[in-house]
Amino acid sequence: MKKILLAAVLFIATTATIQAQLLQIGVKAGVNFASQTGDAFPDQNIDKEGITSYHAGLVAEIKLLEKFSIQPELLYSTQGASYKSVGQEIKKELGYLSIPVMAKIYLNKSISLEVGPQASFLLSEKDDFDLYNAETFEFAANAGLGVKLTKNIFLQGRYSLGLTEASKNADVKNSTVQISAGFMF
Repeated sequence: MKKILLAAVLFIATTATIQAQLLQIGVKAGVNFASQTGDAFPDQNIDKEGITSYHAGLVAEIKLLEKFSIQPELLYSTQGASYKSVGQEIKKELGYLSIPVMAKIYLNKSISLEVGPQASFLLSEKDDFDLYNAETFEFAANAGLGVKLTKNIFLQGRYSLGLTEASKNADVKNSTVQISAGFMF
């Protein structure tokens, strides 16, 4: 009986150790350099500029092969643009719950290429003037580079290109460059 109990404890400990190596959970946050592509107001002379905003949330890394992992994330991310016309500036900020799922290909032990889709759900819409009604769902493609500074600390740079319209009545798509820092537990 003691041998069976000892074997069960060793099996559980080994399984937990293997799972800890295959799955890491962490947090990340960073800056967004967001803009919108397309023409929101084709009949008017309005200049469009990007805005600086932020993102923060949870991240997991699931190691599938020696040099390949999947990294799902759950982020709050703000995006949008600033519109200027005749001395008046209108800032449009959209807050999303973003769910990127990145495939990570490790070039060596610390540098990885990252690519994958992102689904985003609109949580908030802030502007100085009712510019346009934002779509409640956005789909994007992401690509970037990750660097592990230590076993637990990482940096990421990513470009996100919106593939669906960000507005119900304007021809605009979100475009965002993200710089992140994170910690894996």
